[in-house]
Amino acid sequence: QVQLAESGGGLVQPGESLRLSCTAAGSIFSFYAMAWYRQAPGKQRELVAFITTFGSTNYTDSVKGRFTISRDNAENMVYLQMNSLKPEDTAIYYCNAGSYLSGTYYPDAAYWGQGTQVTVST
Repeated sequence: QVQLAESGGGLVQPGESLRLSCTAAGSIFSFYAMAWYRQAPGKQRELVAFITTFGSTNYTDSVKGRFTISRDNAENMVYLQMNSLKPEDTAIYYCNAGSYLSGTYYPDAAYWGQGTQVTVST
């Protein structure tokens, strides 16, 4: 099993940066693909980025070139570096453990963190 806890959210101005962290408790962390999702008020939760067990990454178009996902298997950590933040990035960001197959990330419904709020506003 994997238990997840996000941190690092906050209130920033447009153009600024934040680094989100996800701590994963569990002995088999390295076997999971990992992802960051976000959910803005009144909208569905969307996949922002994922990273496979081998370190391959994928991003939704709206964050390409601005966000970077990474993982540290030795420390059981997943990160999301967010640069050039925009007001439309405002959302609760969630960490998820899942699987990767043929170019698609499959979230495991049992493995969600509690979320961390990111607000981008003047």
